Amino acid sequence: MLTRDKDKLEYDLNILESKQHQTMIDPLERRAVATIRDPKGRTTYVAIVDLIKKSIESFTEFNKVQPSLTFDEMIEADDALRSSEALLAAFAKRNIQMDKVVFYPFASGYRDEQDAASKRRIFRPYAAVRKWPEDNYYAHHIDGLVITVDLDSFTVDVEDHLVIPVAPKSGNYDPEGITSPDNIPYFPDGVRKDLKPLIITQPEGPSFQIDGYQISWQKWRFRVGYNVREGLTINMVEYFDQNRWRSIFYRAAVSEMWVPYADGSPAHNYKNAFDVGEAGMGLLANSLVLGCDCLGEIRYMDAVVNNNQGQALLLKNAICIHEEDTGLLWKHTEFVEQRTQCRRARRLVVSTMLTVGNYEYGLFWYFMQDGTIQFEVKLTGIIAPGAIENGKTPVSGGMIAEGLYGPHHQHFFNMRIDWILDGVKNSLVEVNCEPIPKGSDNPAGNAWIAKETILETAGEAHRLHDATKGRFWKVINSQVKNHVDQPVAYKIVPSSPACYPLCDLDSGQGGRSAFARYHLWATQYHPEEFYAAGLFSNQAKGDEDGIAFYCQKHKDDSLVNCDLVTWYTFGINHIVRAEDWPVMPVETVGFRLQPVGFFAGSPAMDVPPPIAKICTAEACAHH
Repeated sequence: MLTRDKDKLEYDLNILESKQHQTMIDPLERRAVATIRDPKGRTTYVAIVDLIKKSIESFTEFNKVQPSLTFDEMIEADDALRSSEALLAAFAKRNIQMDKVVFYPFASGYRDEQDAASKRRIFRPYAAVRKWPEDNYYAHHIDGLVITVDLDSFTVDVEDHLVIPVAPKSGNYDPEGITSPDNIPYFPDGVRKDLKPLIITQPEGPSFQIDGYQISWQKWRFRVGYNVREGLTINMVEYFDQNRWRSIFYRAAVSEMWVPYADGSPAHNYKNAFDVGEAGMGLLANSLVLGCDCLGEIRYMDAVVNNNQGQALLLKNAICIHEEDTGLLWKHTEFVEQRTQCRRARRLVVSTMLTVGNYEYGLFWYFMQDGTIQFEVKLTGIIAPGAIENGKTPVSGGMIAEGLYGPHHQHFFNMRIDWILDGVKNSLVEVNCEPIPKGSDNPAGNAWIAKETILETAGEAHRLHDATKGRFWKVINSQVKNHVDQPVAYKIVPSSPACYPLCDLDSGQGGRSAFARYHLWATQYHPEEFYAAGLFSNQAKGDEDGIAFYCQKHKDDSLVNCDLVTWYTFGINHIVRAEDWPVMPVETVGFRLQPVGFFAGSPAMDVPPPIAKICTAEACAHH
């Protein structure tokens, strides 16, 4: 177990979810994988433990990898940073006192072979000035330095490239801070005083039921999981249709998240983060607060993970479950007869909120009454800024305050979905909208088709979105036909424009992020393949693990009627604007899973009409 004694071991423990395709009540194997690092020997071990038999299934040694960074290392690194003679000299050159400095961690990236995981274990923190205990120190970034900490020897290396003045203005965001004339932005009258209460109530309670970690709502049921690395997982999703439970997918989780920055200056050009593999998202969950993170008739779930000593750690209120009214579900009016049928839409929300350094990520799963499943990431928090000399304009960033800018960057997420769509034998189909050439089959020139192509092998199943063709992908079960003799299916639909890496693909950033080069990958299920950037993405060069490696390794594997796994990459370009400061308003990115011939007609037809009595004329019909 890891304390701050380098002779001890550190642990990262995840529960493995054994894949057995029977029913939700069948007993499952229970296994855990423990990642263990020996700092003294600079060696990593991975143990797989059978929790039922209480035996070790395997114990594998790795000598050229680095597991995730740990809180314990950050604590000890802070001591080393504050006693570094090189840093004391660098700060003295800038007239900065060490007791005003805050170090905030950032992974090392991969600049060159000196950063190789086989050579050393490192991270590269940034530094800022905090003027008082509650001050937003990101507003006073100390630029021009590249600080490298060796996490085995706790030695500090400093590259001092350029002295740039620390930005003078504050960037505080609490109700008191925004009233200071020194603040950007400045609100002399404080917070708004004209907002009246908006109260959401469900007098009869929520419509969902929770049994342990199984959630049932309307015609949905599924299980919630949680682990150190991925955080929230959604498991064994089923829909009750025509008096039977029908399976959709077995497991879904964010397998990796990558944030590459666009600033080309020496103090920033290595900056890119793999927040799943380098940090471990599961440890970073907020304890959610009623009325802020979630609103309405709320139920919470705690999550249990382990700390780096291998001890159990309770994350209170890590998961929020509630219902939301989302407006119109469907409506039609017959004008001649003046008849109208209308339904309100409600959805079930399962969410968690993560703080990953300066950024916040809300991971939201939505289950709809029309059979749609949606995943959405809500991005907020504080951008990681840079300092700039007065009169200069950043090349790859946006100015946010005097002497302060935000580097442009991108956010990529990869969702791994293990499908069991009406059974375990599924296939993947690409759909492109194409015009029919004008001629005898299309005399008016208006006709077009939705052309379907089966992606037959893992070697060809790496695909890009094409908006000009309205491209999407369907997971089908060709062995189960619907009421019009078509294979049942669900399609993957983006909720936001497609995003593509803008870094050089042969650079340090591009080489280790191959999963982001395509929007969709697919493989057969393999029990050891869970992470799009590989098992050990920290300090990885990126050419020996991850989804691109898996697809090449299994390139001849058939994807027709197989145990199918899709790896869907989606993202967003963040072109920084002044309005993103000091805390950026929420941006959203994600995708939807929509039924295509899975049901006989719309499954939302049996949603009851709205109850008029809950909305009185006095309350709802002012003219």
